[in-house]
Amino acid sequence: MTGPIFSKISPAVFLLFYAALFTLLFFSNFQVMVTWWNNSDYNYCAFVPLIAGYLLWERRAQLRLPSVPSRAGLAFVGLGIFLYLLGELGGEFYSIYSSSWVMLVGLLWLHFGWRKLRAIAFPVCFLLAMFPFPNVINNALSLNLKLVSSKIGVLLLQLIGVSVFQDGNIIDLGFTKLEVVEACSGLRYLFPLIIVGILLAAQHRARLWQRALLVLSAVPFSILINSLRITCIAWLYPVLGAGVVDGFWHDFIGWSLFMVSVGGMLGARWLLLRFAPEPPGASSFERKKTADGPQAGLRPRPVWPMAVAAVLMLASTAIATRSINFREQVPLAKPFADFPMQIEDWRGRQSNLEQIYLAQLKLSDYLLADYANAQGKTVSLYVAYNASQRKGASSHSPATCLPGSGWIFKESGTTELPVGPGNGQAMVKRAFMEKNGERLLAYYWFPQRGRVLTNLYQLKWFTFWDALTRQRTDGALVRLITTVQPGEQPAEADARLQAFAREAGPQLNSFLPGR
Repeated sequence: MTGPIFSKISPAVFLLFYAALFTLLFFSNFQVMVTWWNNSDYNYCAFVPLIAGYLLWERRAQLRLPSVPSRAGLAFVGLGIFLYLLGELGGEFYSIYSSSWVMLVGLLWLHFGWRKLRAIAFPVCFLLAMFPFPNVINNALSLNLKLVSSKIGVLLLQLIGVSVFQDGNIIDLGFTKLEVVEACSGLRYLFPLIIVGILLAAQHRARLWQRALLVLSAVPFSILINSLRITCIAWLYPVLGAGVVDGFWHDFIGWSLFMVSVGGMLGARWLLLRFAPEPPGASSFERKKTADGPQAGLRPRPVWPMAVAAVLMLASTAIATRSINFREQVPLAKPFADFPMQIEDWRGRQSNLEQIYLAQLKLSDYLLADYANAQGKTVSLYVAYNASQRKGASSHSPATCLPGSGWIFKESGTTELPVGPGNGQAMVKRAFMEKNGERLLAYYWFPQRGRVLTNLYQLKWFTFWDALTRQRTDGALVRLITTVQPGEQPAEADARLQAFAREAGPQLNSFLPGR
C-alpha cells in the first residue's frame, strides 16, 4: 500500500519538503552570506542568482525534455551532507555554502536524470559564483594582489616623474604615505571580471581555448586596472587632497576604470574572434540543443522511492545537527595576563594589540610580549587563543599577514622544537624574512587540542574531527620572532629561538589546553 500512496504524490509536494528542509539547514548560514554580499569585494554575488535564473529561462526548452530519474543523485545528496557536517563542525562557511549547491545538484540529478541536468549545467554551475571564498583563499589573493598592484603602481608613478618609494603595501610619496588596504587589493575587480569573462565565453560562439583565454584574461586586466587606480589616486592626491583616498573621487575613479576593464575584455573577445575565427559548423556548448530523450529501451524508474530517501536523508541531518549534543566542551585555560615575564634568563614586557586588530581576529585571549636576555638579544612571543573555532573564528597564519607589511620570505620550511605534548619534539614552521636591509627569523605553529599543526588545511580537518568526536574546537597560534642583527648569521638566530623555546615551551603548554 505504501508504494501506490507515495507514487501519487505530486512533485510539488516533494519540492515543498525540500524547500522546508533547506530552510532549516541553511537559513542562518545564508544570513551570514548575505552580510558578506554587503562587502564591496562580494556585492556582485547578489546578481548571480538573477543571472542564473535568466540563463535557465533561456534553456526552458531543455526543461521540457523527458526526465529519467537517477539513483546517482542520492550519492550527490550524501556528499552534500558530508560537506555540510564538515562546515558546521569544522567552522568553515564555504563548505556549508558549497554543500547547499551539491545537494541541489543531487536533487536535480535525482528528479531530472543526467541528460536533462547536462542541458542546464551552465546556469546550475554558475550559481557557485554567489558564494564568497573562504578566508584562507580570500586573504592570500588579497595579499598578493595588493603587493603586485602596489609594485606596478609605483613603477607607473616613476614613469610619469613622481618621486615615490614602496614599502610592502605602503606607498611613500614624501609628503604623505598611502596604504594599499584590502579595499584596494583588486578583488572587487578580479571576481566581477571573471564573471564577465565566463558570461562572454558562454554566450558567444568560440573555440574552447578562446573561451578559456577570455576568462583568464580577467586576471591581468584586474591587476592592470587596479594599478592604474593606485597611480591615479597617488597622482591626484596633491590636487584633490585626502578626499581622493576615501570619498566620491575614490569611488568615481574605481567605477570608471572598471568600465574601461569591461571594455577591454570585450575588445579581447573581438580580437580573438577576429584573428582566430571558429571553424564552420562549430557551436557553443552551452547553446547546443539537446533533443535526446530517454535512452532507447530504458524504462524510467519511479522517482518517489528516491525522493523519499532524499527527504529522509535531509531531515535526519537537520534533526541530528539540532538535537544531538554537539555543544562544545570548552576546557579551562589560564589567562595569559598571568603568563610569567621572567623565564630563566629571559625578562619580558607585555604589550597590547590595537582594537582594530582585536575586532578582526575575534580572540578569546592573547599574549604579546618582548623578551630580552642578558646579552640584549630579543625574542617576540605572540600567542592567539580561540576557545571556539566554529564558523568565523579561527587561527590566522603569519604567512598571509607578514608579507603584507613588506617582508619578503627568503626561506620557508620546517624545524623541530620541544613544544609538543609533554614538551616533546614537534615540527614547526620556520621563515627567514628581509625588508629594507632588516632581517627577521620566525617560528610559528598551531597548538590544537594536543596536536601541533603547521598548516591551515590540517587545522580545518582536525577541527571538524575533534568537534565530531570530542566536542572541542579550541586552539591557538604561537609565533616567535627574533631580529637577525647585522653581521649575525641566521644559524645564531636559530639557536636563540630554540633556546627560548626550550625554556618557554613548558610554560606555554601549561597555559594552553591539551588533550
